[in-house]
Amino acid sequence: MSGRVAVLPGPAIPPWHFSSGVMPRWYAAYTCVHHEKRILQQLTERGIDGFVPLYHSVRRWKDRRKELDLVLFPGYVFVRIPLQKRLRVLQVPGVVNFVNFNGLPTPLPEGEVEALRKASAQGVFAEPHPYLKTGRRVLIRNGPFTGIEGVLLRKKDKYRFVLSIEMIMRSVAIEMDAADVEALL
Repeated sequence: MSGRVAVLPGPAIPPWHFSSGVMPRWYAAYTCVHHEKRILQQLTERGIDGFVPLYHSVRRWKDRRKELDLVLFPGYVFVRIPLQKRLRVLQVPGVVNFVNFNGLPTPLPEGEVEALRKASAQGVFAEPHPYLKTGRRVLIRNGPFTGIEGVLLRKKDKYRFVLSIEMIMRSVAIEMDAADVEALL
């Protein structure tokens, strides 16, 4: 038996998938649910840039009411690292794996994560929303989400913009003025 390895052609890999491994990019890491905040703390202690978007929620029980900061995308932590340093993230207890394609971590679109960070810093109201594949696509013209595409919904008397991060199949609904969006064809 010879020592040759046969390489079979696989599915085409999109060009955005490849990364030099040196330049930091945003990646989504799968985590144990309800451990995201602790994992972010451990990443920060190790000098790794991470982000866990939170939203404010009021929970009511019969005897009390409590205000909580909950994770917007349960089971995910966003990390900005060069691909070659992924092992440092995987060594953090509670991190399961990266969202990947063909076994390699797949970078997220830079603008989407940065828009989430900016909106979070500005205190924009956001809440989880079911992931949408179809719907009215719009482009944001003003505010922290300028240039981002999403879906526009109407809930009661308010408009909501749904930002979908396709790599992790999750969405978030954000309240905004309808004048700040423009319909895409």
